[in-house]
Amino acid sequence: MSKSAFDELFVEFGAFLRDAGLGVGTDDVITFCKGTAELNPTDVMDIYWSGRTTLVRRKDQIPTYNAKFREFFLDIADDEPDQRKVKIKSSSNTAATIEIPSVEPGTPGNGEEETKMGHMASASDTWKNKAFAQCTPTELNTLRKLISTLRVSPPVRRTRRIRPKLRGSKLHMRKMVRETMRTFGDPNTLFFTQRKIKLRPIVFILDVSGSMADYSRNLLQFAYSARRANAKVEVFCFGSRLTRITNSLSKRSPDEAMEKAGNEVLDWDGGTRIGDSLKTYVNDWGRTRIGRGAIVIICSDGLDRGYPEVLAKAMDDLSRLSYRILWMNPHKGDAQNFEPNTLGMIVADPFIDEVFSGHNLKSLEEFSHRLVSLR
Repeated sequence: MSKSAFDELFVEFGAFLRDAGLGVGTDDVITFCKGTAELNPTDVMDIYWSGRTTLVRRKDQIPTYNAKFREFFLDIADDEPDQRKVKIKSSSNTAATIEIPSVEPGTPGNGEEETKMGHMASASDTWKNKAFAQCTPTELNTLRKLISTLRVSPPVRRTRRIRPKLRGSKLHMRKMVRETMRTFGDPNTLFFTQRKIKLRPIVFILDVSGSMADYSRNLLQFAYSARRANAKVEVFCFGSRLTRITNSLSKRSPDEAMEKAGNEVLDWDGGTRIGDSLKTYVNDWGRTRIGRGAIVIICSDGLDRGYPEVLAKAMDDLSRLSYRILWMNPHKGDAQNFEPNTLGMIVADPFIDEVFSGHNLKSLEEFSHRLVSLR
């Protein structure tokens, strides 16, 4: 759904505020639409602050604006026919990321009420450095909703194929020859070329065994965000065996996707056989278009009940098929000089390009920034 598809909805919101007594003019609505066009029209925080900046003229109008914003965008029925509103509410996971004060219209707002809107956003800065294993269930629920808003952009690669370009440093020789033949040796225009750019495939292989219980759900939420941002993302889970859950994570609702993925993975919170699971991936998927040249992200603590030689062989085969192998181990934490201390990590270490932690929100943000820079 394009950004322009939301413009009519924002115009309706302006009229909704006007009916509530706010002096919202046509120029204000135009400015509001221009502002949201530069932001994310499905992010409720972006919409809120864009509207509050452009549609509210006086301080005493803020409580009315807050109440009407909640009524228009958030207090919608489960069978709401307007899919734009549904997308805004579901993709932003509003209940966990923001809190709009429910103040009666006309009541003067004090400083505490007016800043409530940003409390949860500022609280996320505090929770960024808190390990998932140390969070309360309420905090974990909030952090998972924040993880779902992360923008996981895939890296790109240059292909061998070329495409025309208006300006550049390399001439499109084939096109130049054809043009020269048409003009009898005197081409009128220079044609340039450049190599095509494609998204690089990403493969998540997530450990959902008992030793990863404090982290597996959050890492799965991160993989869901990546899958929603890029169709070339594949997701697998493993404990004692490998399960592909990519199709489950294609659901629009995060909760529905997590529930369906959980039902498909039968060995959740069980034992771990990393080598056997990676061997299955290499044999069944690694040599297909899914695996060749992909960035493989293995999320595991390295505790393995399988045979070390099986893991070593699987990692060797995987390294030959993949562009990069990245390993996320929550036990790394914030350590700069991390030394593998589990058998699985020790065996796999020679084949790993980079090790990350993924133990808190900050580490996931840093990982997403590093991912897009891989070349």
